[in-house]
Amino acid sequence: MKRIVISTIMVLVFTTSFAQKFHWNKNQVIAHRGAWKKNNYPQNSIASLNEAIKLGCYGSEFDVWMTADNILVINHDPEFQGLTIEKVKYEDLLTKTMSNGEKIPTLEDYLKAGIKQRGTKLILEIKPSLVSKERGIDVTSRCVDMVKKVGAVAWTEYISFDYDYCKRILELMSDAKVAYLKGDVSAAQMKTDRLTGVDYYYSIYQKEGWIENAHQLGLTVNAWTVNTVPEIQWLLAHQVDYITTNEPELTFDELKKTPSALGWKLKWADEFYDTGLPLSKNWSYDVGGKGWGNNELQYYTEADSTNAKVKKGNLNITAVKADKDGNHYTSARLVSKNKFDFKYGRVEVRAMLPKGRGLWPAIWALPTDWKYGDWPKSGEIDIMEHVGYEPDSVYGTVHTAKFNHTIHTQVGKGVKINPYDAYHVYAIEWYKDRIDFFVDDQKYLTFKNTGKGAPEWPFDQNFHLILNMAVGGNWGGKKGVDDSIFPATMKVDYVRVYQK
Repeated sequence: MKRIVISTIMVLVFTTSFAQKFHWNKNQVIAHRGAWKKNNYPQNSIASLNEAIKLGCYGSEFDVWMTADNILVINHDPEFQGLTIEKVKYEDLLTKTMSNGEKIPTLEDYLKAGIKQRGTKLILEIKPSLVSKERGIDVTSRCVDMVKKVGAVAWTEYISFDYDYCKRILELMSDAKVAYLKGDVSAAQMKTDRLTGVDYYYSIYQKEGWIENAHQLGLTVNAWTVNTVPEIQWLLAHQVDYITTNEPELTFDELKKTPSALGWKLKWADEFYDTGLPLSKNWSYDVGGKGWGNNELQYYTEADSTNAKVKKGNLNITAVKADKDGNHYTSARLVSKNKFDFKYGRVEVRAMLPKGRGLWPAIWALPTDWKYGDWPKSGEIDIMEHVGYEPDSVYGTVHTAKFNHTIHTQVGKGVKINPYDAYHVYAIEWYKDRIDFFVDDQKYLTFKNTGKGAPEWPFDQNFHLILNMAVGGNWGGKKGVDDSIFPATMKVDYVRVYQK
């Protein structure tokens, strides 16, 4: 009896010790078919798996089919070098060779290679059978059996485009991690069916509240297949759990740059994925044409799609040559006042500016309650201003009672860029003791709180955001207006505000 007790204790100690050796990589990167692209490895090869492990990816995804003689093999497409996998025997597949000399891996060999390490998860995708649903369910059962046989249970998570396969996995292994790929099932239904995650094409998550709802239900959120910087950064900003990508190296680079890596959390955003007028829950309009304190020439319209329109993922603020209440141009000035007001944080606006003498696009912020009196006493933060007669420069500026342009003491700085042919991210980080200004994550200006009170630092109150395009004015029209440039559009890809 004593020997049995001692043996049992030793088994428990060994098991606990073994379990403690798992240190799954804590990042959002899942290599799609392994990490193959940079080094030109074959997709779904052992080499691409090993590269994903070397990179330290959270997971490496791979695809499973079954041959006519019931051998589970790894390949993305239903054909392997001209052979339809489900219609040929495994020995037929062995007549072909991958570009690096590998033979097509079996699931058993792939799992055995994967469990030699304890940092990268193995994301097993069961491809829907082209023969029959019944065969696909059989493949699913065989995959689970193989994972158990090889001892890869702790490493393996499952995904599939077939919902019945997902449910079958959970019938066989109730604590398996299973996510669905196709995009046609609600998060609530997946929770009811005991799936642990959702793994949809990233555009589905652009519907408002999708990610938040899934997280509230306790589901993990993965997005596929994401290979560009804007998409990666959007998903990271909106706190997806995982990103499946052909570009794991790029994704790791972006992880280092994302605001969340520095402790920022997204507080408010407009990604402009709707169509038509900007969302009224986010934006109101400053309206009129009395010069706006700068002898500007435009009339700002209200909710007019000629001047403010969301299309193809952009807010388009357009200045046109048109007569309105004595003005000869119309444009738009959108404000978040009383819809989103904030104190401190990181503001990011990704935008591409229009070209032309006489234009004056701006991304800026004003106080909501004017705590210290009228302008400039309560302050102004110009995140980005551009005047068309200086085609190679953008500016960041701060205005206060002591520092402002009317007395030629404003604090600001210009940055040399081409703002016309590509999007740039214009940003500030606003703290209690300073405001830092950035273009494309390069800091170029810091305005410090001197501690001498509101005349120098009125930035301890709520501000709101403004997006506008002026025409002419004391600065923008300093060298006249070229009427041949209209219509002229500032394209805004997104506005995001983070706080700590």
